[in-house]
Amino acid sequence: MSGAAPERDPGLQPERTRLAWRRTTLSSTVAAVLAVRTTLHGGVTAASALVCALCCLLWLGFLLVAHHRIRALSAPGRPRALTARLATAATLCTVALAACATALLF
Repeated sequence: MSGAAPERDPGLQPERTRLAWRRTTLSSTVAAVLAVRTTLHGGVTAASALVCALCCLLWLGFLLVAHHRIRALSAPGRPRALTARLATAATLCTVALAACATALLF
């Protein structure tokens, strides 16, 4: 019996994680599109335009984080762990996008 650890077999876990990032990106896209639609449908005011622009910026921020993570998961070999900075950025963008979309409704 050798002391070397056996090679890790990740199975489909990286693929499932990559698909989860894509689904979350799609959900974020739908929220941003609905924010724009709500702003245009309800009559454009300075406040609604500002919140809509913020929604779009948050969507772009999340898209950047998700793209970075999807590329890391698609790379050959063992993917690097998600850094705390990227995890925090993704969480903040998601929560802030939800808050902005909610603000547009009221």
